[in-house]
Amino acid sequence: MLIEEPDRSRSHAGRFHSTHWENVLAARDVDDPRAGAALAEHCRTYWYPLYAFARRKGSTPEQAEDLTQGFFCDGLARDFLRSVDPARGRFRTFLLAAFAHYLGHQRARENRVKRGDRVVIDSLEGGGAEARYLREPAHIETAERLFVRRWALTVLDHALYRLERRMIGQGKAPLFDRLKPALLGTEDAVGYAQVGEELGLTEGAVKVAAHRMRARLGALIRAEVAQTLGDPSQIDDEIRDLFSALGS
Repeated sequence: MLIEEPDRSRSHAGRFHSTHWENVLAARDVDDPRAGAALAEHCRTYWYPLYAFARRKGSTPEQAEDLTQGFFCDGLARDFLRSVDPARGRFRTFLLAAFAHYLGHQRARENRVKRGDRVVIDSLEGGGAEARYLREPAHIETAERLFVRRWALTVLDHALYRLERRMIGQGKAPLFDRLKPALLGTEDAVGYAQVGEELGLTEGAVKVAAHRMRARLGALIRAEVAQTLGDPSQIDDEIRDLFSALGS
């Protein structure tokens, strides 16, 4: 299966962490000293998927940017996370429903966030959100499907980053770099024999390494998914949704 490689153009420092329910609960409690950092984490993770959702719903680039920005700013002001309950299931489902409600409410009021009144969240995409959106597959027809695809790619990116850090810690960064295309099923993947020749390894050793990397990546994906759910029994269903979205 050919999977789009996630956008890795910016540093992961302080950015790529899962939407862990502990952080969600911290973000909704204004008295919790972790609240500000936790909310900023959610904004970083979900800013672009929500922007893409708004664009696919018919907003102009400027409107989508303002609506996404306003959603998080208003969420902070109105404590929209207070209604989050891990027992209800997926955080992404809650967030998308809240954003869809916000879009309808804002359009009904014809009330847009004033450009120039933005906070730091706006700088996360560096003006590149629309460029990313224009690269989205045209065959993804609905805004909901596009949001789920972006969520899936974010989860994959988190897991890949953790695997990369692990391989770097083991002194195997070149091996990770050469085998990552094969993990993603991208067109620039090369054969095990060629990788072995380049890195001074046997073909068999490369095959074993690739098998271990796939197994580790699978475990990391499962761990990432588990951190976004309130009910562990939903993990398998969520993972099926993830791979379905990546294959669309």
